[in-house]
Formats: sequence, structure tokens, C-alpha cells
Amino acid sequence: MEEIQSFVLHVDNYALSAFIGYLILIVLIGVLAARFSSKGISNFFIGGRKMSMIVVALSAVVSGRSAWLLLGFTGMAFTMGLSALWAAAGYIIAEFFLFFYYAPRIRRFSENRDCITIPDFFEERFADKTGTIRTVVAVIIIIFMLAYVSAQFVAGGKTFSASFQMSETQGILLTAFIVLFYTVVGGFLAVSVTDTVQGFIMIIALLVLPTIAIMHLGGFGTFYELASQIPNQAGSYTGAFALSAGALVGFLGIGLGSVGNPHIIARYMSIKNPKRLKMTAMVGTGANILMGLGALVTGMVGRIYFPEVNLLPGGDPENLYPTLASEHLHPIMFGVVIASIFAAIMSTADSQLLVAASALVRDIYEKTIYKKKEISQQKLVFISRWFVLLLVLSALLIGLVAEQLVFWLVLFAWAGLGAAFGPTSILALYWKNVTRSGVIAGIITGALTVIVWNRVEGLKDEMYELVPAFIFALIVTWLVSLYTKKAENNDEIFNQIIHDNKP
Repeated sequence: MEEIQSFVLHVDNYALSAFIGYLILIVLIGVLAARFSSKGISNFFIGGRKMSMIVVALSAVVSGRSAWLLLGFTGMAFTMGLSALWAAAGYIIAEFFLFFYYAPRIRRFSENRDCITIPDFFEERFADKTGTIRTVVAVIIIIFMLAYVSAQFVAGGKTFSASFQMSETQGILLTAFIVLFYTVVGGFLAVSVTDTVQGFIMIIALLVLPTIAIMHLGGFGTFYELASQIPNQAGSYTGAFALSAGALVGFLGIGLGSVGNPHIIARYMSIKNPKRLKMTAMVGTGANILMGLGALVTGMVGRIYFPEVNLLPGGDPENLYPTLASEHLHPIMFGVVIASIFAAIMSTADSQLLVAASALVRDIYEKTIYKKKEISQQKLVFISRWFVLLLVLSALLIGLVAEQLVFWLVLFAWAGLGAAFGPTSILALYWKNVTRSGVIAGIITGALTVIVWNRVEGLKDEMYELVPAFIFALIVTWLVSLYTKKAENNDEIFNQIIHDNKP
């Protein structure tokens, strides 16, 4: 999803100035957030649960989209036409319901039990004193998130290389340095605020570009008429159902990944006033719809300007977004478009970096290795910053040495996290009788099913691996829970999910 093929575009001084202005802004946000994030590990990883509605809404949806929306989804719309909308509809619908029903419960329980990370949540929910469930969850998070971050760095490197005439390695290093700086200095607050700013940039770019391109065609009527004439092997290019049933289910199933991706769930835990989550759902869903609609129309109008894919740089439909922008926008606005690509990359990389660091520091260092030792909050923040640096260096090494492996991993990372933690966390929040053994079995089943399904050609071609993996994990968690023992104080713990009564 994240791979960006090379494209050659001319970037003049106006565009470069707009892009540099964007970089200065996000670095400044990191500096301003430094004092707040240094006060304690809760501030560093979930903003002390003091995030505003707007910040939570936009950062939650933007951190989940990445460069796939701007490059992958626009390329999909270029190829498939209107039927590509179901790929966006899946996550839009899922995240709307998560804000309404899932977020209030995990926000309430995480405050009642002082949970900062997803492993915290699982350990507290099942009163696991052995540390087994925390370790299993943390290891899966680190593996998938490290691959994810690596892919973001490589994507940034390719874009820098193509846009500003530098080598890909230099681009990767520069991308990593920018993300490292404001993540290490500003923590969750800086990451969330920059995600919010980047969300506005992405929305503006995705609305302005297709609108101007359509106006250059002669208006929306002309656009629809020309789009209707485009041949499509699966049916009408402007038909919403010009795809197979398996593809439709797979597209809608993309949304199942949102419930299991920790960098999205962390936003739900960070909101200051959980009573505003319903309004947050409206704002976040509105942003999701605007971005998805903009990307969809960009891909379709791009097909009119470039009837054959070989007219695009490298013959790759994922190059449509920046190529279309270079031909229809003023250089300053084109600089904003390039910034929007980096906004998508960085808003995902920084969030995933914090989640991986929290798994290392909170779940392995503090709660497993030194669980009997009292460590000051300032020291934990200091250690967290060093672990972020370590993760960046590790991600860089993977990105520079094993690029193909990174992109193979990122194809199922969203599905792997979604299948492992999605069904298990839903059951943990809504079913009183789920057990620790059931959740561990479900987590492992979900992750393994994604890996196996992704590697078997016949299965992968039929349906996106997240859908069967999610179902299998749900069934296994339920079955194992029926025949294993619940925690002794299970009823009391479950009551804290439903009611706001701190222990």
C-alpha cells in the first residue's frame, strides 16, 4: 500500500518554499510541545488524556490513512473507477462506529485502570499477573510497527528523490530525521497536533486538485459524461458495483483493521472529555469522507487526462496524484500537494513510532524487566526518547537493506494488527465471559491466518486476508473462552468497562 514508484516532476522555488514552510511548522510544533511531554510517560505516549475533540478526531483518521490514500487509493480509482469507493467506505463506516461504541468503553477503562498502552489494557482486563499476555501483545506490535515505520521512511525517500533531485538514500535519511526530531522532542502531543495540521493540508489538497482539474475540463457535467465513456473490463467505469462479490467484501473488510491498530486506539484513550466522543465521531467521519471522496474523484478525473496508464511516469497509476497536480496547480499549491504526501507519510510514521516505543518502554522495560522497581516519570521519558531513536535506526536499517521485505510486510501489517487485536479487544470490551487464554489464542490465530492467507496465491486472490483472519480469530477467542477459566475478579473488572468507577 505504501510503495511510491519514481516520478520526475519539476519543482520550482515557489513550490519548494511552500514545502519548506510546512517542514518548519511541524518542527516548531515539536519544540513547543517539548515541556508538556517531558512531565511523564502518560504525557509522552497519550498526551496525559488531555487531547481536544478536534485533535483526536483528525489525528485518529489521518494516522490511519498514510500515503496509501493519496497514492494507492487514487491509483485504484484511476484503474477501477467509481467502484473503488468501497475501499474507502469500509474504513469510514468502521471508524464511525468505533468512535461511537468502542472508544467510550476503552477510554473509560483505560482511565479507571491507568492503562497507557494496548498491552496495559489487555493485562488489566484479564488480571494477568504472569506478564504473558502483555509480552505477546507487545512483541506483535513491535514486529508489525517496525515494518510499517520502515515503509514510511522508504516512501518518503522515494518522494524526496523524485521531487527534489536528491538520492533515494538521502531522502530516506531526511524523512527519518524530520520524524525523529518532533517525535522525540514533542511526544504524543506534537505527533497529534502535527497530525491535525497535516489532516487539514491533506483535505485541502484532495479537494482543490480534482475541483480545478474538473473545471479545466469544462465542469462536472463534462467530467461525468467523459468518465461514462471510459471502458472498464469489470463493467461501467461510473458504476458503483462494477466488481466481484469477493472484492466488495474485501474492500469493506479493510475497515476491520482500524479496531486493531494501536496507533488509532491510542487516540481514543487520549481524549480529555470522553462525553464528546460522539461529536468527535462526526468530525472524524466528515474528514474521512472528504479525504476519501477527494481521492476517488482525483483518480477518476486523472483517467480522463491520462487515458492510458503508460502516459503516467513509470506507467504506474500510483504516480497520478503528484503528476496531475504538477499540470493543473500553481507552483505554491503544488508545493502543498507534495507536502500532503509527506503529511500522509509522517502522520502514520510518527504515530507508529510512538506505539512501538511504548511497547518497548512501558510494556517490556517498565512492566516486565523492572516491574518490581520504582522508576521516576522523568527517567521513563528520557529512556523513551532513546528507544524512539533506537527504533528509527532499526527502521532505517531495514528500509535501506531490505526494501522488498518491508513492502511485503506492510501489505499485511494493517491486516495483521487488525485481526490480532480487533476481535479480541471487542470481545474484551463487550463480553464478560472472555478469558485470558481465549484472547491469547485469538491474537495468535489472527496474526498467523493473515500471514498464511497472504502467502497462498489462490486464497489471496479471492479475498483480502483481514476478513477471514478476523473471523477465525473471533471464533477461536470465543471457543477457547468457553472452556477456560475467567479471572477471579472478572465481574468487578468488567463493571469498570461499563461504569465510570475507579478502583
